[in-house]
Amino acid sequence: MAYIMVDIESDGPIPGDFSMISFGAVLVNEQLNKTFYGKLKPISDKYIPVALAVSGFSREETLTFEEPKKVMTDFANWIKNICNDRPIFISDNNGFDWMFICWYFHHFTEANPFGFSSQNLGSLYKGIEKDTFKTFKHLRKTKHSHHPVEDAKGNAEALLYMKNEMGLKIKL
Repeated sequence: MAYIMVDIESDGPIPGDFSMISFGAVLVNEQLNKTFYGKLKPISDKYIPVALAVSGFSREETLTFEEPKKVMTDFANWIKNICNDRPIFISDNNGFDWMFICWYFHHFTEANPFGFSSQNLGSLYKGIEKDTFKTFKHLRKTKHSHHPVEDAKGNAEALLYMKNEMGLKIKL
């Protein structure tokens, strides 16, 4: 299985009514050298300025981004090219990140290469620690910046730490 760490930035709380502005993905391997970055043109006139500000982009900038169909097709092709077997979607907040990625894949390409499930990095760490109050975020090496590739890389570093230092049994 190929674990792909994903992080997204959006201009609101849900897909369809609001837009995914950008996302990053990294294949979780020791090198963390296979990444994808997509910037998507908004699909709605609705946006929440405070939510958009997290991405670091202005509304005017986002209107120059690529069409979502192209970005999602490119992402599907990237996944196909780097995976020898089933891709596994994992993220820090899979309830949020998955919702956008899944919706955009189905809406713009009619298929989601990840299938119908995702995994949550934070929940995995809580299970290892046997403590629902623990957080993995101190395991990141790359600073959390809200650039989705950097954030996905930091989360992938945490997953590698869980594997290499904490004994997590995982096939990467």
